[in-house]
Amino acid sequence: MEYQGINNWEGLLDPLDDILRSEILKYGRFVEAAYQSFDFDPSSPTYATSKFHKNSILTRSCIGETGYKPIKHLRATCGIQLPGWVDRGPSWVSTRSSWIGYVAVCQDKEEIARLGRRDVVIAFRGTATCLEWLENLRATLTCLPDDVVNVVGPENGGAMVESGFLSLYTSGSDTCPSLQHMVREEIGRVLQTYGDEPLSFTITGHSLGAALATLAAYDINSTFSDPPMVTVISFGGPRVGNQNFRCQLEKSGTKILRIVNSDDLITKVPGFVIDNDDTEMTNNQALNVVGLPRWVRKRVEDAPLVYADVGQELRLSSKECPYLCKEGVVSCHELSTYLHLVNGFVSSNCPFRATAMRVLYKHHRQKLGSY
Repeated sequence: MEYQGINNWEGLLDPLDDILRSEILKYGRFVEAAYQSFDFDPSSPTYATSKFHKNSILTRSCIGETGYKPIKHLRATCGIQLPGWVDRGPSWVSTRSSWIGYVAVCQDKEEIARLGRRDVVIAFRGTATCLEWLENLRATLTCLPDDVVNVVGPENGGAMVESGFLSLYTSGSDTCPSLQHMVREEIGRVLQTYGDEPLSFTITGHSLGAALATLAAYDINSTFSDPPMVTVISFGGPRVGNQNFRCQLEKSGTKILRIVNSDDLITKVPGFVIDNDDTEMTNNQALNVVGLPRWVRKRVEDAPLVYADVGQELRLSSKECPYLCKEGVVSCHELSTYLHLVNGFVSSNCPFRATAMRVLYKHHRQKLGSY
């Protein structure tokens, strides 16, 4: 359970514990499977859906044996209201609902014995469709919906999250229920099926998927009474909410490990970040906005753009990796970059191990040979 974050990964991050490294890479492969399964081709009749049947997502994604069985496809729906003329354009432009990830349950007896529990994974891919990109740009903070507030209680007041992420999580249509509804329904089914044995929920995602993983974890802990331990392993995630949202996450017992590349711009947006203080803000307290002149602070504090980082952070850097140091800005955000960095990171005093450098060099040669 320490590797699941029960003690907030104290003593495991710097230097990076080898078992924790393997666990992070395992969950990263689940996200990789979400990308491999998604149909990115706008000309395809199955665009924005999963290319694979639910039962074959992990096997056909070529991520190796996992011992987990996918049990549910997940979809996200854009809540932006578009003008009517958009529907007359290419269908890929106005695609509202798209396949975003899946739920998988550990079925391997040896893996269950190793973990000491049955693990349930929810994996989310990053941004892929036009409307998802538009939702990402809705950077202002908005209050959590009433159903979540009512579940958590009146002390939830002041918790806000990014408008676009919340829209993708809570929006539905006549033909597709919301991602929130699908997550709650499937978690309820899992608890009913396996509730008499030790369970854990591990929610993982990259980029937009990391933000949705954070919202889903908060929603699960807020909706279900006395749920199993809920952990988020996120890769290259943007900021999600304000300081009161972070406080509510901590009160709910949600454990979050953010894998951050210092050279990845996505981890520095949206909005501005406040000082990393654990106290909950009230209306009478002034926010200490990091990195801004005093004359700018007042306007920033009045705008719904002041965010707070959540959970524990494993900070890496592309510049410290011999294989990645000359790559461009875009590659700094790629999931493969994050997995390479996790594989090679040792500690803040020894950023990259030589053995990993050789592995990555070999991978690089193979990659070049495939072109």
